[in-house]
Amino acid sequence: MKVHRLFTTFLCLFTLTAIGQPGTPNTDVSTPFFVPTENIGYYSLAGKSIPVHVLQYGDRTNLVCINLHSNEDASVKAAMSILEKTGGTLIRIENRGQRVIRFKLKGITYAFDPNRMFSSEGIQQTLRENSRVQAAAAAEIEKFAAHILDKLTDTAACVVALHNNTEGAYSIRTYLEGGQRQSDAKAVYANENEDPDDIILTTDSLLYQAMSDQGYNSIWQDNERVKKDGSLSVHFGIIGRRYINIETQHGKVEQYAAMLEKLIAILDEEKKLPELQ
Repeated sequence: MKVHRLFTTFLCLFTLTAIGQPGTPNTDVSTPFFVPTENIGYYSLAGKSIPVHVLQYGDRTNLVCINLHSNEDASVKAAMSILEKTGGTLIRIENRGQRVIRFKLKGITYAFDPNRMFSSEGIQQTLRENSRVQAAAAAEIEKFAAHILDKLTDTAACVVALHNNTEGAYSIRTYLEGGQRQSDAKAVYANENEDPDDIILTTDSLLYQAMSDQGYNSIWQDNERVKKDGSLSVHFGIIGRRYINIETQHGKVEQYAAMLEKLIAILDEEKKLPELQ
């Protein structure tokens, strides 16, 4: 009976250790290493409440992942599975599984792509494509974009955009010779053995080289010549901040996780190099 009680006590203590505390590591390999703390803020866009989730995994602040399109959930699932092991921050806009955000202003409905709101030109373009252009609506979107940028703190050595795509609609071929966005790329690496829809796009030459060396379809954005479409990659390219977009087809969680895990390993390895410290 005493042995049974001792075993039961030990089992309870082990279970409590395995669960861990929010934002702190635990040592049981069968459970996540970091349990995230989550903060949900509600941004009022012309009276429409938009939830913005911030999940913090451990104390790591030099890695920030952001999901702008609410319908691209495979990337979010993959990021959660990796950040549980590595630590970092995950920010996502909740929009009921929709890509385009809609809101009303004085009874009129406006719609925009949240990855086209990071410049005045981009806001004008996305309003034109999805609804109508109106100065007051553009001003509301511009304030929302500033709110999101404020969350991408300067402590982040790299901002990682979490995206998914549809087969054939957007791929490495988009940036190759003859592709629709050929002039947006400074360099392109295409691996014929990889799915052309699984790609990375970065503002940074070192990340481009490192990811292409791993065999991933890679694009180094031409930060000077790229079309000023209001996307986050263009915004960070202009201001000279390190950014990378990882994309796979919808549903490819395992492939996405593998690409993100490799990227984080590369970023961690850089810390050991004196010239990058």
